[in-house]
Amino acid sequence: QVQLAESGGGLVKAGGSLRLSCAATRSIFSYNAMGWYRRAPGKQRELVALISSGDSTNYADSVKGRFTVARDNVKNTVYLQMNSLKPEDTAVYYCNVKIGPWSTDYWGPGTQVTVSS
Repeated sequence: QVQLAESGGGLVKAGGSLRLSCAATRSIFSYNAMGWYRRAPGKQRELVALISSGDSTNYADSVKGRFTVARDNVKNTVYLQMNSLKPEDTAVYYCNVKIGPWSTDYWGPGTQVTVSS
């Protein structure tokens, strides 16, 4: 079974930056997409950013121009560079990998990001 571990969350002030990382505990040799979701207090989990095996990306409208998703295939790691952070970005961020013919979802345990005003 694929296991994922996020790191890089923390407390920052508005306008600051964070870089989240997500690494598989063992190598993932094939995947459809990797990326990030988040769940803010009182809100539903939402897509933040995904990158496909073909390098296409998609972002939530609220983070376009501020966040960048990238991957390192050698390290089986996906990153989320978050710039110009806003208090509304405060959430638990979850790593996600979609694998196989039905894009089966695998999830990390989450990492807290808190942005103060």
